[in-house]
Order: sequence, then C-alpha cells, then structure tokens
Amino acid sequence: MDIALLFKAAVMGVVEGLTEFLPISSTGHLILAGSLLGFDDDKAKVFDIAIQTGAIFAVILIYWQKIRSTLVALPTEAQAQRFSLNVLIAFVPAVILGLLFGKAIQAHLFTPVVVASTFIVGGLVILWAEKRPQTQARIHAVDDMMPLDALKVGLVQCLAMIPGTSRSGATIIGGMLLGLSRQAATDFSFFLAIPTLIGAGAYSLYKERALLSVNDLPLFGVGLLFSFVSAWLCIRWLLRYIASNSFVPFAWYRIGFGAVVLLTAWTGWIKWAA
Repeated sequence: MDIALLFKAAVMGVVEGLTEFLPISSTGHLILAGSLLGFDDDKAKVFDIAIQTGAIFAVILIYWQKIRSTLVALPTEAQAQRFSLNVLIAFVPAVILGLLFGKAIQAHLFTPVVVASTFIVGGLVILWAEKRPQTQARIHAVDDMMPLDALKVGLVQCLAMIPGTSRSGATIIGGMLLGLSRQAATDFSFFLAIPTLIGAGAYSLYKERALLSVNDLPLFGVGLLFSFVSAWLCIRWLLRYIASNSFVPFAWYRIGFGAVVLLTAWTGWIKWAA
C-alpha cells in the first residue's frame, strides 16, 4: 500500500473525527481537505462516508452505559421503549429523503464553493440562534422527549444533506430552538448519529462495492482508526465545553473559514477541485 495514500487516509480520519460532532460540518471539511490532498475520486467519496463509522464507535464507547441500560430494559420498561422509538422516528426522515435525493445532491452540491457558502449561512444561523432571547427549555433530558419532538429533530437533521450545513449543528441548534436544553439536544444528536451514520456508511459500501477490493482494507482501516481516536477526544471535550459555553465561536469559525475558501476560489490562489 502506498505510504502517501495511507497518510492521506490518516489526515482525513482526523478531520472526520474532529469535525463530525462539532457544528462545523464534517462533510464540508472532508470535501475541502480531499480537494487539497487530491483525494477526491469516487473511491475517496465512499471512504469519506465509511470512516464516519469510526467516529460512531467513539459515541458508543462514551455513551455505553446509557446504550447498555436501554438495551437491557427494552423488553420491559416503557422509558427505554420510548427512547428507542424516538431515535427510530428521528432517523426515518433522513432515510427517506436520502434515498430520494441523495444521488442528485452528491452530483450537484458536493463542491467547495457550495460548502463555503453553507458554512457562512450556517454560521449566521448559529449567531442568530444564540443571540435571540433565551426561553426556558421544555425538555432537559433525552428521556423526557416525546415522539413529536423526535420527529421535528429528525426533519431538521435532513438539512444536513446539503454539504457544509453540519448534521450535529442542525440537530443541536434545531433541538434547542424546538425546546430542548443544550445538553439534551447535544445528547440526542449523538444518539441519533449512531443509526444515521452507520446506515449511511453501510449503504455507501454496498452501493459502491464494485469500486472496492481487499487491497483497500489498510486504507479504510487507517481512516477508521484515526477517526475513532480523534472523535473520542473531541466528544469528551465538547461535553465539558457545552456545560458553560455557547456555540458562538463555532459560528465565527464557519463564517471566517467559508469566506477564506470563497476568496481563494475567486482569486484562483487555490485550485479547488470540482
């Protein structure tokens, strides 16, 4: 296996893990990083989706106690059943819209200029959400959510099909606007990521299996490993951060980074790949 290619896989894994659960768009960063590294062919697109599974393993590890207790109690306890149902309800809209429009979105919107533009728009939305008068949250824990709350968060998650929007940003900020506390919105975003990202990775691998061979195992293995480690570190930090901080710094990062990408594309300083 080409060492340079493995290095690119490691870099992409770190980018995925550090950005998947922050409101700054992992897909957007992967598109931009892949463009800079020359790692943006059809196989690389499958790789980008598949290594999200590494980040999900980090979520499962950190939330293992909650996941385990829910699975054990699922046959008998109403609370565990409602929580599981809520995750399923929130997951379904992304499945339906992804199957209907996913191919068209990948064909027309997965470009650096689109990503940079949505970076800026998303940053402005976060600033607006954080600066608006704060109302008392109705829901302080994921176990208090009702199916309608889960459906609303699931519909908001669909906005993240547009690259650069950020799945975690849409679900966390959207959840807060829908009445969830910052902690509850963040926790539910993580739990919802488990079926969403595992499903997307499995579907992509199956659909594009003709592109792959056993020789690609080291490439995907390196990406998964670096994605897992960096995501584990990022999640642990984020859970401490949200206890006493807002998402405003991430909004300004999005706006600044998006502006830099648009400027370099417009001036030709960087030849971003289509």
